[in-house]
Amino acid sequence: MPTKLRLPAPPDELTLPALLARNAAEHGDLPALSWREGPDGTAWTTLSWSDVRRKVAVLAAGYASLGVERGEHVLLMMGNRPEHWLTDLALVHLGAVPVTVYGTSAPEQIAHIARHSRARLAVVEGARELARWEPLLSDPGTPLERLVVAEAPEAGPHSTYASVYAGGVHLHRSEAFEKAWRESRSEDPLTVVYTSGTTGDPKGVRLTHRNIVLQAVRLDRHVDLPEHAEHVCYLPFAHIAERVLGIYLPLLRAAHVRLCADPTAVAAAVRELHPVQFFGVPRVWEKLAASVRAVLGRLPEEQRRAIEAANDLARERAGHRERGEEVPAGLEASYAAAKERVLDPLLTLAGLDRLVWTASATAPMPIDVVRFWAGWGITIMDAWGLTETSGVCTVNSPDGFRLGSVGRPIQGLELRIAEDGEIFTRGETVFGGYLLPDGSVESASDAEGWFPTGDIGRLDEAGFLWLTDRKKELIITSNGKNVSPALVENTVKEHPLIGQALVHGDGRSYLVALLVLDPELGPAWAQARGIEAATPAELAAHPAVREEIARAVEAANARLNRTEQIKRYRVLTGEWGPESGELTPSLKLRRRVVREKYAELIEGLYAEPHEAS
Repeated sequence: MPTKLRLPAPPDELTLPALLARNAAEHGDLPALSWREGPDGTAWTTLSWSDVRRKVAVLAAGYASLGVERGEHVLLMMGNRPEHWLTDLALVHLGAVPVTVYGTSAPEQIAHIARHSRARLAVVEGARELARWEPLLSDPGTPLERLVVAEAPEAGPHSTYASVYAGGVHLHRSEAFEKAWRESRSEDPLTVVYTSGTTGDPKGVRLTHRNIVLQAVRLDRHVDLPEHAEHVCYLPFAHIAERVLGIYLPLLRAAHVRLCADPTAVAAAVRELHPVQFFGVPRVWEKLAASVRAVLGRLPEEQRRAIEAANDLARERAGHRERGEEVPAGLEASYAAAKERVLDPLLTLAGLDRLVWTASATAPMPIDVVRFWAGWGITIMDAWGLTETSGVCTVNSPDGFRLGSVGRPIQGLELRIAEDGEIFTRGETVFGGYLLPDGSVESASDAEGWFPTGDIGRLDEAGFLWLTDRKKELIITSNGKNVSPALVENTVKEHPLIGQALVHGDGRSYLVALLVLDPELGPAWAQARGIEAATPAELAAHPAVREEIARAVEAANARLNRTEQIKRYRVLTGEWGPESGELTPSLKLRRRVVREKYAELIEGLYAEPHEAS
């Protein structure tokens, strides 16, 4: 049920401040923003939409007193906390451009963004962030002049968020606040989002109010939710998906945002809140599926059989819906009974019992993960988009979906597939260009407005888009064959023991792989078979585990063509993540980093005379 809330202007003329003004006036008592605080960090504090606008007005005056001007970039490095969310909106009301930087960024990445954006002010979380930002204040090549610190019992020479707010209390003038935001136009820049840098330095993607509002309005038409639904906000605000889902779409819908400051605690938050909607990048859905599988592996055989039978009914029902067919009455009745008796009690324990909209994006979703959740009556509406397209380009929706595809284009967006398979797109939600160091913007589209996405895919006869891989990540073997590493990796990851994988073979005659044991399912699998292994290394070295991994690779190879098959591999025990550098903050694989980190090991695989494990 897309929002029926009144829009204060046509969508292509709207700005974010106009939406906040409407929310405060027409939905002022509704909850807008909640976060945990208190001595034990468990109590929820909530602001209404009227509260939010009052605080934003005060903060805008406070930041204006620091010299923030219309059109200038202000950098933010904070977690999902109220200071971040409210500061972002306060800057927008001043006509400034908030730019969130990933909290896991290395000092050299921070320095690049600070210089490239020409920002004079950065708002950071605490001591950990100060250590990376303070050296830039004395760097003659960086325009940065001032830091504001959110957690600041001993902020030293820097301003604090509390002092900015306190100053705003004294300086706020309602007429000045109203005048400032009304000067904003839909074509003005709303934010700059820096890409996560999988292949090089981050690029600054400038997005306007019009880009974002049209994205929110059109996405809303595909999101079948109750009015004012809660959103569990846990992904970084430097990620375009969370900016849309955690800031912009809630403003359009006057919805309720629940901030989850610790992304590793999202499963616990879901168990507590029982949300009606949930978005997760593929790795999040993989981890959740692994947790459920680990629990299932410890259940009595009779209960597992009952669950598997219910899963089969759910998947059969999903198949009819996927094909646009009416679900047979007998199947619907059997599914409803199995759902109530078998699935719902378990879904309730996980907090997943109220879900009506679930989605994923940013990378191809492994089909076995999609099918796994379909077996629980949860249809993940996979979508596809880029930072450069203000978020989603294509989306599956309840009235039309194909499991494994990324859906059909949203309204106002066109797609075409080039001869080499690259996807091109154009439309009003496509950005105007990349930010240049002098503040200008360089278009990345051709003369006809087509933007090359760098993704490879195909359109089927019904208009659904199927992703293959990233163009830059395609492996070209020494005999000239193109291989999609994501296809091979997702195939071998279908075995529960294998949590992560990287396939290598560019310029080589065959493929090799690095396989990472799943840290949750690995021990559970071993325990169910009476295998005692004190450490992950001992588990990986156990003969039964080595034999099972060998069978998993063999089974994957049987489904792949000869060029795509893995000839040699190594099993690793340390999970890859953003902190160790192998994943981006949005949990996408940094292939170059992994290849460099394990270069010697990869070379050794090509030097070995026999297949290794």
